[in-house]
Amino acid sequence: MSTGGMDGVDVRAVVLEVVDELVRKYDNLQAGGVLQEASRRLPLRDRATERALLTAFYDLFRTGYLSWGHDLPNPSPPFCHVTALGRQALALRSRDPANPDGYLAHLRHRAPLGPVTDSYITEALNTFNAACFKATAVMVGAAVESLVLGVRDALVARLQALGQPVPADLTDWRVKRVLASLETMITARMTALPAPLFERFEANWPAVTHQIRTARNEAGHPVTVEPVTAEEVHASLLIFPELATLANQVQEWIRTNYS
Repeated sequence: MSTGGMDGVDVRAVVLEVVDELVRKYDNLQAGGVLQEASRRLPLRDRATERALLTAFYDLFRTGYLSWGHDLPNPSPPFCHVTALGRQALALRSRDPANPDGYLAHLRHRAPLGPVTDSYITEALNTFNAACFKATAVMVGAAVESLVLGVRDALVARLQALGQPVPADLTDWRVKRVLASLETMITARMTALPAPLFERFEANWPAVTHQIRTARNEAGHPVTVEPVTAEEVHASLLIFPELATLANQVQEWIRTNYS
């Protein structure tokens, strides 16, 4: 889902900016005030802009960032409030998944992405902002597997260049086996890795890949009506840039220093 289009303006980002500013000033948030201020900040004032603004605003309710009502005496529109999930998003507004353009800019600044990884994480943002959380879990899981396979390909190429044997599990079609083989081979060379990189790999790689792949597997092999939650996929998207950065750094070390 795209929220831009008006001379390159990201309408969703404008709405989030307004909500963030208003909720810091007032305890009483109202739909009309948010929409009026957001409209004032947009460059065009035509029907298409107004509809894009309304769509972006109501998407925040659909995805659980905003909810109707101020308190029990005022439980209905136009009163509204920011949810716990919404407060998390506002705290990281420039790079939260609710702001796809900001998120992608942050991610691409952290680490260069291959076209496959980029396409899956972009679709993950689209499905997340359409409240299709099971689809988001699958797309983020696919993006993670793309990162893993990128590290695997770099290691296979390095082993072949050095004339060393390639373990069978490293080229297995099952990503779980590839992950285990990667972790074993890189951990075995811990003394050759720069200490900060090894510490980050040891602490983050298994935990992050497991968390995201578990959410993906729960969505792909469900045993309940709601196998994944908005909070779970939101967390997966937030930690993905860290994993992408780590995967890029490990690949660079493999290409230049693995022996």
